[in-house]
Amino acid sequence: MIKWDVIITYFPALLEGALITLEVSLLTMVIATIAGTFLALMRISSNRTMRSISMVYMWIMRGTPLLLVLFFVYYAFPSWGIRLPAFAAAILAMSMNSAAYKGEIIRSGIQAIPRGQIESAMAIGMSYGQTMRRIVLPQAVRIIIPPYINNSILLIKNSALVSSITVTDLMLNSQQIYSATYRPVEILGTAGVLYLTMTSLLMWFQMWAEKKLSYYNR
Repeated sequence: MIKWDVIITYFPALLEGALITLEVSLLTMVIATIAGTFLALMRISSNRTMRSISMVYMWIMRGTPLLLVLFFVYYAFPSWGIRLPAFAAAILAMSMNSAAYKGEIIRSGIQAIPRGQIESAMAIGMSYGQTMRRIVLPQAVRIIIPPYINNSILLIKNSALVSSITVTDLMLNSQQIYSATYRPVEILGTAGVLYLTMTSLLMWFQMWAEKKLSYYNR
């Protein structure tokens, strides 16, 4: 039988871990989105060097496991004189990995905009930056929201891996508690509900954003 007193007793500790998970995920989303936007613009640039750099970066990050990147940043960087706290290493590694995926998502959204709109904007005297900011990106946002949110949901779930480098997130707290109490059903079940709550908020945001930005609804 489920012991509810175990859940009540350890819920504050699990909630504290969930807040760390949420903090790691949100910071990663912000950094990865900014970096991914630059990677996407490099990927579609007419400059061959910039295209090559972004392609190689995306190829490496999309082709290697996140756990490997986490271990590399946390354990290999110190050999180069770069020693980061576990929390900072987790943010950096997850941002490096996620930026490659978000860059591809943003690139596909930008390239889905008809080329004629870009040419028309250029014809009336808009600069490249103005064209992207006023014409392309506002339309691309509507296209990229579903895959972007799906990737962000995956990011929250993958954040459980940061426990492997001693970040006291929800997963690490759960492991420590059920190892001490021998009640994995209650502890892991509660952790699952907390993860589901966080991802459900993103799913709700996706539905709201799609409805808000829907051309047909407007």
